[in-house]
Amino acid sequence: MNAAIPSVFDLQSLSALKGGLRKDDPQALKAAAQQFEALFLQTVLKSMRAATPQDGPLDSDQTRFYQELLDAQLAQLLAAKGGTGLAKMIEKQLSRSQTTEGDKNAAGMPLEPPAKAYPLERPRALLLASQQENPPLRTLDAGPVRPPNAPEAQRAVSPAPISASARDFVASVWPHAVAASRVTGIPAHYLVAHAALESGWGRFEPRFPDGRPSHNLFGIKAGSGWPGAVVEATTSEFVAGQAVRRTERFRAYASYADAFADYARLIAQRYAGVLGSIDPRRFALGLQQAGYASDPDYAVKLERVIAQIG
Repeated sequence: MNAAIPSVFDLQSLSALKGGLRKDDPQALKAAAQQFEALFLQTVLKSMRAATPQDGPLDSDQTRFYQELLDAQLAQLLAAKGGTGLAKMIEKQLSRSQTTEGDKNAAGMPLEPPAKAYPLERPRALLLASQQENPPLRTLDAGPVRPPNAPEAQRAVSPAPISASARDFVASVWPHAVAASRVTGIPAHYLVAHAALESGWGRFEPRFPDGRPSHNLFGIKAGSGWPGAVVEATTSEFVAGQAVRRTERFRAYASYADAFADYARLIAQRYAGVLGSIDPRRFALGLQQAGYASDPDYAVKLERVIAQIG
């Protein structure tokens, strides 16, 4: 049996509709959806009337009043008959919390597909990841070196799980990176990433025989013109595409602040092409092309660490 068509003069039906909605009555929800469609259709009809010239001999305020009543009743009739299907879609949308996902997919697509829940952006410190799979290039090695001819998909692997030691490393060197950033114009987290890559997040910086740290986080070697302290450490260099382990002499500093200050001077003198770089790829490729490292995957590794921190 078909439900009765609502009348625009029936004021009691509105009160009954409100009571049904408070009781979570499915029929009341269906009626509310039909009322919404009726209002929509009434607006459409009103717009159509307004676009039609109304200067005939029978046009008056009275005829326009009764015409609006007729349009309102016509909208009620169309909505009750399901002419546009809008009421049915609204009903599904409003009642989807009461149905399972399988029921909704079987019955039809709702107005909006169920949205996936995505976590909020994590704080920067929680994005830090240790580089256990990628040992530093020219400081103490912690494992085998990836072959230079590895496919690009194998080079850009997912970051390793975050570690507390990585977070502590960033916190300890961040003020010094900010100071070096003011000198070089390079974002501070780029410099921290470079230090993290070269030193394995501070775990593999060269050390003196008695265990004292050299504070050399950037793998900077000690040439003949270096007047400061020197420490020797085993490192990996690529020669003719092959990784070769060597013992090299590295600069030693009294503190991390001195290390970052000397790094900033080195960038300005030998790698001026990366000064002011705000694009991570330009910064990473600029260092590799200028000869900072012999590893053919160096730019890829550095850009990945920058992304982890930034």
